This record gives sequence, C-alpha cells and structure tokens, in this order.
Amino acid sequence: MSYAVDFNTVSTVGLESSPVAEALAGLRANEARYFKNKYDHVFTVEPAGEAQATIDWVHGILKQERDLVITSPPLEATAFQVANIRMAYVFYESGLSINVMYTLDDGGKRAVGFKLADGMEIPEELASSFKFARQRSKLAGTIRGSFFVIKGEY
Repeated sequence: MSYAVDFNTVSTVGLESSPVAEALAGLRANEARYFKNKYDHVFTVEPAGEAQATIDWVHGILKQERDLVITSPPLEATAFQVANIRMAYVFYESGLSINVMYTLDDGGKRAVGFKLADGMEIPEELASSFKFARQRSKLAGTIRGSFFVIKGEY
C-alpha cells in the first residue's frame, strides 16, 4: 500500500525494522519537503515488495556503472517524473537512501545520490569508493551524502 510522506508530522510508517528508523523517517520527510516545495509533487512511497521494478532499475544502474551491490534489504521505493527528470528513490533497512536523477533530455544531468541517515555507519560496499559530505536538516539531523555521475543510458 502506498504512503504519501508527510513532512509536517514525521512518521516511521514502513521503516520500523530499521535500527535508525527515526532518522531514516526524517531523511524521507526531508526529500518529501524538497519535492513539494520545488515541484509541488507529493512524495509517495511503496513497500519494496510492490516496487520491485524501481528497485531493479536502481540496482541495475549501480551494478552497471560501479559494480555495486547493496547488501541491506530495501524497505520502500518510489519512482516519478518531474520537469522532464525521472526520479527514483530506494530506502534501505540500514538507513541508506539511494536516489537516481535521470534527465530525459540528451545531455541532461544524470546521477546517483547516496544519503546516510543520522546514526548509521557508512556501508562497507560504499566506504572505499565514496567520500561523504555533511549537511544539517531540521527533519533529518545530520545527513551525509555522496554521488556519482551516470555515464550510460538506462
């Protein structure tokens, strides 16, 4: 069942099995607020079991571009399009959030972003390849993030 993320009242719905559920919920709410404010888009997530195509697309890009396999189980995912940009998010039990920004126009920006919920360790599969910058968020506390540019066509 899909869930429209409310950034005014942060809830751990769908994320309860995460050891950093509160921080991950804040991270998810932070993304919801961004898309509502910038694009007037309601950020709606689905349980991983109902969003397998989105998860497969994100995991396929990770595997093809960087030979990355995420070991934490996905809890939720979403995919949508705003302003000619295809977006996908996967939220993992570990507290990791991965997003893919894929501009549909040729030559547009295409990237994979990683965000770590406050309190989680850097996943082993990312630790040696990425440096994480910190930013503060009222909803999510300290967010650590990194990214890479997508070179292929997906």
